[in-house]
Amino acid sequence: MAAVDAQRSTADQGGPSPGALDADFAGLDALELVTAPERGAAARVWSAAWPKLGAAALAVFLWQCVVWSGWKPEYILPGPARTLSVLREGLADGTIGDSVVNTMRRAVTGFALAVVIGGTIGAVLTRVALVRVAFGSLITGLQTMPSVAWFPLAIVLFQLSERAILFVVVLGAAPAIANGLIQGADTIPPILLRAGRVLGARGLTMVRHVVLPAALPSFLGGLKQGWAFAWRSLMAGELLVIIGNKPSLGSQLEINRQLAAYDGLVAFMVVILVIGIIVDSLVFGFAERAVRRRYGLLVE
Repeated sequence: MAAVDAQRSTADQGGPSPGALDADFAGLDALELVTAPERGAAARVWSAAWPKLGAAALAVFLWQCVVWSGWKPEYILPGPARTLSVLREGLADGTIGDSVVNTMRRAVTGFALAVVIGGTIGAVLTRVALVRVAFGSLITGLQTMPSVAWFPLAIVLFQLSERAILFVVVLGAAPAIANGLIQGADTIPPILLRAGRVLGARGLTMVRHVVLPAALPSFLGGLKQGWAFAWRSLMAGELLVIIGNKPSLGSQLEINRQLAAYDGLVAFMVVILVIGIIVDSLVFGFAERAVRRRYGLLVE
């Protein structure tokens, strides 16, 4: 009754009526809900692509400037036009296609194994304190080892085979993936873990429903870093372990170097770079945007 009397008194004194106040508040609420109009798919794709295309054009221009400077003879350092011609020839005769298929098959297989192994190791280290103390530094030490240092042992164990390459790829990527999960678990707010325990989460259930979702941003960063290590390890492996009748990007680099076909060497380097950019943009870029959107960190 007091509130009603106050409203009547306000109205009698010439103040705004309750209906007017409600309308004003509704207007303020509507202002808070105003969002930018949603862009179409083509606009979003172009917005994401044009900076990369601009950077690529600038890089090609600088490359051509180095060629024009005469720093090296053009048969040693071919220009963009000659490299593009070699790329067209390689695509036409299937050399590039076969090499990309074999290399990507190895990359996906090795990275998948690294995700399983690294994720399992990371999950164990995050949940068992004694194991973390015993093996945490070892995981970091393995991550800092150059992947090429593993190849002598890999060749001794598996000879010149696919398994030697996969062995080094997994060793290069798994520690980074494990450390990504460990770092993510270390930054989980304790209240989430307590809430999970109160709700009955234990062991693998805790990892599956509490630790992994909360550590997902850091774990995704570990996956991205693990892919970078896997890709570099794979290129090193294909340079050293050349398997007959299985052309690959790394083996093509070595073959073109031995034949002094430097235009082909540069062409395959461009292919390797383009694949790295595509994977980063389409796979990990999409995953990062999805995670940021889920956590309310992305405004579109």
